[in-house]
Amino acid sequence: MIIPSHKLRILVATKPVDFRKGHDGLAALVQNELGKKPFTGTVYVFRSKRGDRLKLLYWDGSGLVMTYKRLEEHSFTWPTIRNGVISLNSAQFEALFSGLDWRRVQAPVIHPPLLAD
Repeated sequence: MIIPSHKLRILVATKPVDFRKGHDGLAALVQNELGKKPFTGTVYVFRSKRGDRLKLLYWDGSGLVMTYKRLEEHSFTWPTIRNGVISLNSAQFEALFSGLDWRRVQAPVIHPPLLAD
């Protein structure tokens, strides 16, 4: 499984989508409903109505990549359903993708390296 790198912007569409949509349908949704540009390298995360499935859509520079995941025993933890998107950092995304509660993950604090005297 290819998981987007920590350098990518990750946006979660908070409203459930029709999971019959493929690459083009989700790209159109990004542009027309979310008001974003689907071909910028941003990772868009979509949820199913039941909340046990997600789809990722992102442009890798040569084509649209779509990833689908279904949890077998429980549902993903999703933000409150509303119109629009929320942004996740890479650690929160990894927790969401693993089926964990992403809201409990805080952004990592990166300290500059210590310089030797």
